[in-house]
Amino acid sequence: MFTRTRDIGDDAGARLRISVAPHPAGAMVTLERRDQRHRPSIWLNLYGAEILSGFLMAARLSVPHPMPDEIAESACPTRFRLDCSPAAQVIVEQDEAFPLIIGSALWDRLYAELCLVTAHGRELARRVGVSLH
Repeated sequence: MFTRTRDIGDDAGARLRISVAPHPAGAMVTLERRDQRHRPSIWLNLYGAEILSGFLMAARLSVPHPMPDEIAESACPTRFRLDCSPAAQVIVEQDEAFPLIIGSALWDRLYAELCLVTAHGRELARRVGVSLH
């Protein structure tokens, strides 16, 4: 069974693990903050991963100005929001779980990883016969 896991980090010690694995709905992406004691994590389907990817780029272009939140209404409902003060960060929230906070130093690397993850996820979905539009 194919899985792909990568860890990214910044100079301040932030660590984020990005994984993609097969799922009955095609593929599931997991993001986990490995540097925090309570290890907040989120699960995204490919739609949610693509929304996060676009949101990261939009946030990068928007800072220092605010922008509207995005909501991915899917099997894993997720809210994405930009917090510009005191330092720019994207906050990802699911249900009542701890929010996943992604500082701007990780945005470019996470964007690149999400591009790779969604490509792998589409292939996993193709193998299980899920149609993605």
